[in-house]
Amino acid sequence: MASNRVQNVFAPVLAAHNTMSSAADRAQKEQAHQFLEQFQKSDEAWTATLAMLEANNVDAAAKLFAVTTLKGKIVYDLHQLPRDTLPKLRETIIRNLATFHAGPKPIRLQLCVCLANLAIQMTEWKDVLPLILSTLGSDPSTLPCVLDFLRVLPEEVTHGRKIALTETELQMRTSELIEENAQQALNLLVQYAQSSPAASQNPQLLNCITSWMREVALDDIIKSPLLGVIFDALSAPEPFEAAVECVCALIAETRDVDESTNTILVLYPKVLELRPILAQVAAEEDTETYKGIARIFAEAGEAWCLFIARIPDQFLGLVEAILETAALDKERDAISHTFKFWYDLKQYLTLEKYTPARHQMAGIYSKLVDIMIGHLEYPKPESGDEKDLFEGDREQEEKFREFRHQMGDVLKDCCEVMSVTECLQKPYNLIQAWVQTYASQAGPNRVPEWQKLEAPLFAVRAMGRMVPPDENVMLPQLIPVMVQIPDHPKVRFQAVMALGRYTEWTAQHPNTLQPQLDFIMGAFDHTSKDVTRAAALSFKFFCNDCASSLVGFIGPLQQFYAKYLDVLPVSSQEEITDGVASVAAKVPLEQLYPTLKLYCDPVLQSIMSIANRAKDEPSQKLLADKINLLTIFLEVVRPQVPAGQEHPAVVYCQEIFPMLGNIVSHFSKSVPVLERVCRCWRYMVLSYRTAMRPLLPLLATQLVQGFESSRQGCFLWATASIVREFSAGAEEFDSSLTNDVFQFYEQQAKTFLRILSDLPPEELPDMIEDFFRLAGEMAMYYPIESISSPLMETILLAACSSLTLLKEEPLIATLHFLRDLLGYGRNLSPSSSFDNSRHEVPEQIQTRVKQLVATAGIQLVQRIMTGMMYSFPEGCFPDASGVLLDLFELMPEQVAGWVQQTVGMLPQGSITPQESERFLNNIRQRIQTGDIRMIRTILQDFTTSYRRRNVAPREGLGRLEASRFRFSG
Repeated sequence: MASNRVQNVFAPVLAAHNTMSSAADRAQKEQAHQFLEQFQKSDEAWTATLAMLEANNVDAAAKLFAVTTLKGKIVYDLHQLPRDTLPKLRETIIRNLATFHAGPKPIRLQLCVCLANLAIQMTEWKDVLPLILSTLGSDPSTLPCVLDFLRVLPEEVTHGRKIALTETELQMRTSELIEENAQQALNLLVQYAQSSPAASQNPQLLNCITSWMREVALDDIIKSPLLGVIFDALSAPEPFEAAVECVCALIAETRDVDESTNTILVLYPKVLELRPILAQVAAEEDTETYKGIARIFAEAGEAWCLFIARIPDQFLGLVEAILETAALDKERDAISHTFKFWYDLKQYLTLEKYTPARHQMAGIYSKLVDIMIGHLEYPKPESGDEKDLFEGDREQEEKFREFRHQMGDVLKDCCEVMSVTECLQKPYNLIQAWVQTYASQAGPNRVPEWQKLEAPLFAVRAMGRMVPPDENVMLPQLIPVMVQIPDHPKVRFQAVMALGRYTEWTAQHPNTLQPQLDFIMGAFDHTSKDVTRAAALSFKFFCNDCASSLVGFIGPLQQFYAKYLDVLPVSSQEEITDGVASVAAKVPLEQLYPTLKLYCDPVLQSIMSIANRAKDEPSQKLLADKINLLTIFLEVVRPQVPAGQEHPAVVYCQEIFPMLGNIVSHFSKSVPVLERVCRCWRYMVLSYRTAMRPLLPLLATQLVQGFESSRQGCFLWATASIVREFSAGAEEFDSSLTNDVFQFYEQQAKTFLRILSDLPPEELPDMIEDFFRLAGEMAMYYPIESISSPLMETILLAACSSLTLLKEEPLIATLHFLRDLLGYGRNLSPSSSFDNSRHEVPEQIQTRVKQLVATAGIQLVQRIMTGMMYSFPEGCFPDASGVLLDLFELMPEQVAGWVQQTVGMLPQGSITPQESERFLNNIRQRIQTGDIRMIRTILQDFTTSYRRRNVAPREGLGRLEASRFRFSG
């Protein structure tokens, strides 16, 4: 009977767990998942989990679920148990540990985590280590339990902030459990290591040493027999991985080289002794051992980098070992461990005080360039199939591509240590060597050993950012060679991309421009799509940087632009448009209008042609992409026009404006089209600013009508540009526009509020983000008008409603708006300018903000605290706590009362009365002492602790669920 009663406790849990691992349908699994989540937070879980662990008819997977649940209960819900039952719980866990001494290991480890977390919170338990040793340490079969417990104890104490102890309690417990036991733990580990040869090579021992590394004085470990044990374990297969972790942790503790000099002098020869193993395991193709040794070398290099720069003679052996690591790594499995070291060392060597070390290391970095270029080579497929260089291994191909760019960064480091000219000399020599050996054999569709040509070209491309525009030794030799390389797709791609990196140099050497541009423009006809895309990107860079040299070729460039525009993919169309727009921006002012017409009219005709037949989604997307080309011209062509003179670009904007308005009317349901038109209008305002005044009434009308008919947030986004550019802080501000701009904003705000009243916030995340960014701009640039407006009460309620969202961007926008608004409740207004002379806020505005807070404050506090406890993404926490701090600074007593009301509405059992009272008392004390800013930390700690314990609401949010927003304006 007793057995049946116990089984009845967990039978539903076991059934739900089995459903999760069965072939049941999705709905059944979701129901089971929900049941298990609720079970994990319930009081019944205490009994059920222990019963499952001790039952014979429960499988290992279900027992692992049970012990994981028990761990969560101990960490978050220990308050559910009477204090006098904790010793019995401790005995039960220890008994189960003895039961699972032989495994499964995950269950044994989780039981140790349970015991460690119980020890942290059971402050009356003073003899933690002695009790564990007396109960589990006397029998050799249960020694693995002791080792696991020793391993997890420091880790769990370190992460003790998730436990509901005060900082003072946690510090005291850390002292009792760790600091006072450190020497005993070390002695135990030494004793165990010396007990038998097998014990000294037990990975569990090494894991324990790693775990206690930060808690025990480093000198004590170095002087103990454990140092030999750690390094000896690197010679055995079973403990090797744990030994690598242990050595790396030991080295990492010596990063403060001045404090750890003696330790480093002991460790350095032991690390160097590993160097012969490197060549041996490389020859044996023992990848895992190679990666482990390489990691140790890299860790040592990073930790002792400062010593290498100070005394390079003594540490040259380590640098050579790391170089050898890179050289011998044929499979490129371990080379990534070295990348950070080369960067860190470069950072020191380029400081003036380490110039002698830089000269000494130049030879190392010179060899590193050779090694990196060698690793850059594409593989040669054994099958001979040039179209599949990685023989179907897509993971290896992706890894190679990623490594190439990381190796390119290492080449940049080399450029800084050596001279750029020396670095460029190396790929140049390789290119020349290829030309002399293979150029005569190259022909159409046949480039022998192309990998040996492509790799140095990639290196030249990678070094581009480091080469100054006045380099006059290597580039005059390299550029003529590069524009004559044979036509292999990957080689041509790399050459085109490399030339695009040197356009700033070309701008200062215009005599080299023509052959480069011919080479790149010729690539637009290439059969490889990769090559044509590369050509478009490089063409853009050439036009951007060499625009002054190309301004005399407006006509031919337009013909080239018109010829290739429609045959390129969209991203390439945008790149060549950006390029020719850069050249158009350089023409004299009197030629600007005809130049815009020359380039943009054909685009306009294409837009109208596509618009006439755009009936489906793909054709509307094509239309949107074409509109974006117009926007690029308006974004790039931004001439300086003298005041009072007609703006040629605005004249052109007036011509195209009716067509854009018609497109908005015709495609009011196409989001891509509307977004691109709004972006175009926005850049008209951003580029030509107050010169757009003649178009302002028409633009405002279009934005209002467009928003009403389409309900798309992009119209609010465009509205914000007008608010900014026609505000009091703008150049040539016209005060007569203030009322017009504000009325324009109010129309948009009312439309938004009506939409939010009709639809729940979760259906409008992007529009909410756009609106509150706009509202924030209004608070910044039109504070008196927007804050005094009767609409502000409703906007504040809309903000409360919007805080129920789960998406980060709209939440951040809403919180930023609230922070800007609340800033006006104090005497200093928020400001986005670099002007430090911030203006005082008029008394009536401060009063108005406080009235708004008094009206909506309780809802605001509830929404923000609920979000911080339950739903806000992590990125929202700083701004959410900032809003609460602003509220406390305005009305501390009232806000404290609202916080108390909110805490009182939390689901029963989710927080103890003691925790609630302690939290509220902390706030009251800070108010009484005037230390308001500390309340922010108190709120963050409380909500974080609550959230950890209640990852999901246990029985729903109850009375804290938000009501629907309503607006009848």
